[in-house]
Amino acid sequence: METDLFSHEGIRSVSDRRSAYDQQLRGKVSTTFDREAPASGKTAGRRGSHAVRWWVLVVLGTAQLMVTLDATVVNIALPAAQHDLGFSDGSRQWVITGYVLAFGSLLLLGGRLGDLFGRRTTFVTGPIGFAGASVLGGAATSFDILVAARIAQGVFAALLAPAALSLLSVTFTHPSERAKAFGIFSALAGAGGAVGLLLGGMLTEWASWRWVMYVNVVFAAVALIGALLLLAKPAVAERPKLDIPGTTVVSAALFAIVYGFAHVESTSWTDPVTLGSMIVGVVLLAVFVWLEARVAHPLLPLRLVLDRTRGGSFLAVFVIGMGMFSIFLFLTYYLEAGIGYSPIETGLAFLPMVAGIVAASTTAPSLLLPRVGPKLVISAGFLVAASGMALLTRLELDSTYVAHIVPGLILPPAVNRSVFNSSEAG
Repeated sequence: METDLFSHEGIRSVSDRRSAYDQQLRGKVSTTFDREAPASGKTAGRRGSHAVRWWVLVVLGTAQLMVTLDATVVNIALPAAQHDLGFSDGSRQWVITGYVLAFGSLLLLGGRLGDLFGRRTTFVTGPIGFAGASVLGGAATSFDILVAARIAQGVFAALLAPAALSLLSVTFTHPSERAKAFGIFSALAGAGGAVGLLLGGMLTEWASWRWVMYVNVVFAAVALIGALLLLAKPAVAERPKLDIPGTTVVSAALFAIVYGFAHVESTSWTDPVTLGSMIVGVVLLAVFVWLEARVAHPLLPLRLVLDRTRGGSFLAVFVIGMGMFSIFLFLTYYLEAGIGYSPIETGLAFLPMVAGIVAASTTAPSLLLPRVGPKLVISAGFLVAASGMALLTRLELDSTYVAHIVPGLILPPAVNRSVFNSSEAG
């Protein structure tokens, strides 16, 4: 009999091991399910049962797809939104930066709130808030309202993303299933950025830029209904205390650093505001590390990042994120402004990237990791991704799509997703 962390049914059948599990899962979800339970009857139909775990993956994947999709879906719609609302070229970047800024600076807090209030609760709250912010953005009558809606989307995405990843981890505990589940989840997450570009082009050309925002309501509804039907209400053994000083300092630090990088686009690297923001951010990060080493309930226990394996995985994922979204932004402007593609043509041009991401995400965890281990997969993956990025540096205005763009379009994102999977599942 195997156990997982969802169904309340299995806990009664393993009462003799209850004390051991309580010690291991103290402060976490303390529910299980029985893999040997019959496939029919009440047990199979219960929320959180083992029988519905793959449907849980669909729900979690849909939510993660929405989060990553929204980081790029607005890109292609920006010119139309700018013409409609009348904001300047210098202000245009904040429609994208507002989302990323809120998401990045509040991600740690979102994970901690999941520990505090329960991951199911935070996961259910996320789609509700995200849908509301999307409706506000779609109905925006001014630039300020649009940016405020994007920031609100980022806030609820920061609540939703860590809850989805955590629920995925506790749903699939068997090594073989875990690798496959993470591969599918990562494929959806990785393809979200490229799908966002395609969807943004289609909606902008065939409907209106406002539907780029409204479409999120569909994804949010699927995630919300699925969560209410499939996710069991967990029994929380102990509620962790919230690290208020650490949360405040690291949120301010990440905000300052991201703001500094965003400010470079409209000024320069030597601009006082740019330099000041980055310096303040680095100083605040140092203060955060100092606080985390001394508080009783740290937001980010330093042992997690000081561990060689975990620290290396976090660094790999961090580098991947920078490379992935840089490619999306660069190629979008290159294809539209440089070559003259229409919005939908630009979206369609990213389809090979989606295929590469899905292929790499579903094969690397199940085929490569068991045979060669994560170290070789990650190292080789970064080398191949770097070669693809190097190809993109050679693009010219007369470069052709198949010969010059497609190789660099496929290699970095596809290989980066295999590296991400290796970091998370390995």
